[in-house]
Amino acid sequence: MMRQYLSIKAQYPDMLLFYRMGDFYELFHDDAEKAARLLGITLTKRGASNGEPIRMAGVPYHAAEQYLVKLSKLGEAVAICEQVGDPAKAKGPVERQVTRILTPGTLTDSALLDETRDNRLLAVWQEQSVIGLASLNLAAGQFVLSEVAPGMLAQELERIAPAELLCADGFEHAALAGCKCPKRRLATWQFDLDTARQSLTRQFNTHDLDGFGCDGLHAAIAAAGALLDYVKHTQRTALPHITGLSVEQGGQYIQLDAATRRNLEIDQTLRGEPAPTLYALLNTTQTAMGARLLRHWLHHPLRSQAAVAARHTAVSALLHDDSGDALRPQLRLVSDMERITARIALRSARPRDLSALRDSLQALPGLQQTVAAVDAPLLQQLTVRLQSPQHVLQLLQAAIQPEPAAVLREGGVIATGFDTELDELRSIQTDCGDFLLAFEAQERERTGLANLKVEYNSVHGFYIELSRAQAELAPAEYRRRQTLKNVERYITPELKTFEDKVLSANDRALAREKLLYEQVLDALAPFISPLQTNAQAIAELDVLCCYAERARALAYVAPEFTAEPGVRILAGRHPVVEQLAQPFIANDVQLSPYRQLLLITGPNMGGKSTFMRQTALIVLLAYCGCFVPAQQAVIGNIDRIFTRIGASDDLAGGRSTFMVEMTETANILHNATPHSLVLLDEIGRGTSTFDGLALAWAVAKQLLEKNRSYTLFATHYFELTRLVEEFKQAANVHLDAVEHGSGIVFLHAVEEGPASQSYGLQVAQLAGIPRTVVAAAKRKLALLEQQSVAQQGHTPQVDMFAAVAPETATPAEHPVVMELDRIDPDDLTPKQALELVYSLRKLLDQAQT
Repeated sequence: MMRQYLSIKAQYPDMLLFYRMGDFYELFHDDAEKAARLLGITLTKRGASNGEPIRMAGVPYHAAEQYLVKLSKLGEAVAICEQVGDPAKAKGPVERQVTRILTPGTLTDSALLDETRDNRLLAVWQEQSVIGLASLNLAAGQFVLSEVAPGMLAQELERIAPAELLCADGFEHAALAGCKCPKRRLATWQFDLDTARQSLTRQFNTHDLDGFGCDGLHAAIAAAGALLDYVKHTQRTALPHITGLSVEQGGQYIQLDAATRRNLEIDQTLRGEPAPTLYALLNTTQTAMGARLLRHWLHHPLRSQAAVAARHTAVSALLHDDSGDALRPQLRLVSDMERITARIALRSARPRDLSALRDSLQALPGLQQTVAAVDAPLLQQLTVRLQSPQHVLQLLQAAIQPEPAAVLREGGVIATGFDTELDELRSIQTDCGDFLLAFEAQERERTGLANLKVEYNSVHGFYIELSRAQAELAPAEYRRRQTLKNVERYITPELKTFEDKVLSANDRALAREKLLYEQVLDALAPFISPLQTNAQAIAELDVLCCYAERARALAYVAPEFTAEPGVRILAGRHPVVEQLAQPFIANDVQLSPYRQLLLITGPNMGGKSTFMRQTALIVLLAYCGCFVPAQQAVIGNIDRIFTRIGASDDLAGGRSTFMVEMTETANILHNATPHSLVLLDEIGRGTSTFDGLALAWAVAKQLLEKNRSYTLFATHYFELTRLVEEFKQAANVHLDAVEHGSGIVFLHAVEEGPASQSYGLQVAQLAGIPRTVVAAAKRKLALLEQQSVAQQGHTPQVDMFAAVAPETATPAEHPVVMELDRIDPDDLTPKQALELVYSLRKLLDQAQT
């Protein structure tokens, strides 16, 4: 057995091998030690190999899923080795084969996947100055190709968020370090272009790839070929649900870089939590397919205003006559058809997958009828795609039990009346009780033994039972089967014949059910494509209904698109923050070629970051097809959204907070266009005042003169507010606050003009800085202001951006002030306070002399 195990394990050296032995999956040697550590199962030893005990660990086969879920989340690949031979006929170990391979990017089982998130496998291949990307969502059959410049790889990895990444041996790129998913290295020859073309055309049954619009994408085709071969290797079956591929063009979506996706907290907070986020707020979808598509749409806002406007029209129509409210309960009846269809194609569908598909198809006519009554072009297109294949529904209604067993091996899956032979085999088992009662009555009458019993147990089968006193009267044809203390048990030729018939009927019924189930899967195979069409239509309808429900519940309005450049938002709100902070102060935004950059000043916690983020989120939602949190939103053409908000470092990558800030800023300055929306917060704060101020001024100037992007620029450098004197397309706005007693009240309202002060000390007090520290800071601030006034009285104010800054000496601090800074009045006793007064008087006299 160990020879067999080691020969199979040698074929999968980098995977955990789940080796089936009876009711357990066993792991041996290093696999056992690793699995015990990762899964928290017991590591044992048994037997010996080369004089060393064999390490061993195992999990029950019927509970294996929970362990496979944990391993997949840890990024481990698992080869499942099953017994495929007949133990009764085997000489030596039963024949075993690896029947499937589970890797993080090739999962399709519902128990192993997050139903609200797409699971993508990504292959990457570089050819000269181009990187080809091929991504596959195996659970949906979606195959997508694209090509990007090497500098865009990090952005694409953040957008695609693969569960597993395939790349060639020797391929190195800085973006790989930031991608946390498991990475598989393939041999370079597996990315051969000619082989890839042959593999893809064979899969799609086409002469070439011209029909998919990808014939010139050599790097992407090479990546796709390697990916397809990898998936075929892991699935050990054909992939009939992968019938084509699509090509993503560079201008198809509004581009969001990795920093922007994080800062806008689309579906994950900066702390890595799923809520509160934009996705968590919007997701009231009724199906798993809709939940996944909503996430995809939020990460892929469309550039095409016409396509997005069609979504807005559909949402308006659903709101107009409450059709969306009528559709939502109907959508709730639909299961995850997308993934069920994929499992049918891969022949891994379980009985309850088929019953769920049947129930979903039964709900489609009602959905179709309701949608058809709504007047919107996009919804009318969905009506056509909701036409369910009637043959599939009829087959599933006839073949599958209303409530089938969870797994095929338990029986009770194929419906009564579907197959005559199966019905006969089942009737033998069902009528078994009637036969036994009749046989018992017959034997009592024939033998005259009134206490004779005919019974059954799983160990000894059927038997006739007589008490010890009546055993002497047993007929000669009774053969003793078992002797107990007070009874004797017998078998007769007639009862033995019936026993063989009944017991074999159970095995034959299970075998017959398995055969019929395979035939049902074969019959469903030609309908994979129409079922995928149904699933995609339901997902789109679900998201549109979700948009309509959110628009009504959250008071969102339809945005307007315009050919004129700019962004005009009236009474805009942050969609997430307004749910957490009541009341929320709405604010206007006006950006145009004549009002290109807004310099935003005001106190910390005053709402600058919220104001900037809400502007970006409103634009994002509009281009996703959703209504927006505003009184009115008129938006021109947008190609990219950039954000540089917040402070973070990358210590593992050897980058400080300031280095990360400058890297992100550099990306913006190199790639922002006149159609880009740029959010910049506190540029230059990670270095000295003069360096930071100079950098902030230069960045703003570059954005105004060269990039000419629509920019929201938040800063605490009040000197920057003078930019409006040099650039007429720049404007000052501020968020104000007022002091109330010893505290501060933030107004959160955006007003024209620069802020008057930053209220830094008041915010520090709110944060819990000790009162003594705040008091000392106030005294120091007063002293600095006095020194500044004194310097201005003797020396003219210098330009912060002059080529050479004059050197000025900082006056020495007064000894009395230094002593006051040192002490805390609250800690002094009366006697100590009096002594302090005398010492301060002495210091003052000494200073004056």
